[in-house]
Amino acid sequence: MIKPSALIIRDLGQQDYLTTWQAMQDFTQVRSDANPDQIWIVEHPAVYTLGLNGKAEHLLNTGSIPVVQTDRGGQVTYHGPGQLVVYTLLELQRHQLNVRQLVSLLEQAMINTLAQYGIRAYARAEAPGVYVNEKKIGSVGLRVKRGCCYHGLSLNNAMDLRPFDGINTCGFSNLAVTQLADLGVNIHTHELALPIIYAIKEALV
Repeated sequence: MIKPSALIIRDLGQQDYLTTWQAMQDFTQVRSDANPDQIWIVEHPAVYTLGLNGKAEHLLNTGSIPVVQTDRGGQVTYHGPGQLVVYTLLELQRHQLNVRQLVSLLEQAMINTLAQYGIRAYARAEAPGVYVNEKKIGSVGLRVKRGCCYHGLSLNNAMDLRPFDGINTCGFSNLAVTQLADLGVNIHTHELALPIIYAIKEALV
């Protein structure tokens, strides 16, 4: 039996969304109790992703940016360079977690990280994710199969936020977004991953 503390961290750099999604599905399909959990750090080229509950009406003006119908929970969001994406490929029972608890864990990891940079962030029970001054800065979306989860969180660091104007972010009209760079914090995205990963590892049983 693998110890919960056995966790493989993979820094994938910038990767195509579809390729990464397929790799997460493949890993989850074939993994067993003998496989350590993994956390993947990645950035994606510009892409809109529509979750299982996503409605086409929330795609307002996507232009030339591709739209991918994916299998995570939630509505529509945008990924692009300068946004930190952390995928959590975990066996939930191993960490004594249910999905709601894992969502809260990921939200708190972002909140704790932002606090280190002097940013006061918070979660909202009615709208999963992390917010600063009523603007969304971080999102969470998960999928569970065979007791194992994949997908994870995204945190806006230093990116072009204009594509968010082409959607109702997370299914909410007029929901503004923000990022660390607009809050006076200038940090490379791969550096931002370090406190996020630390916070996740510390919170896992």
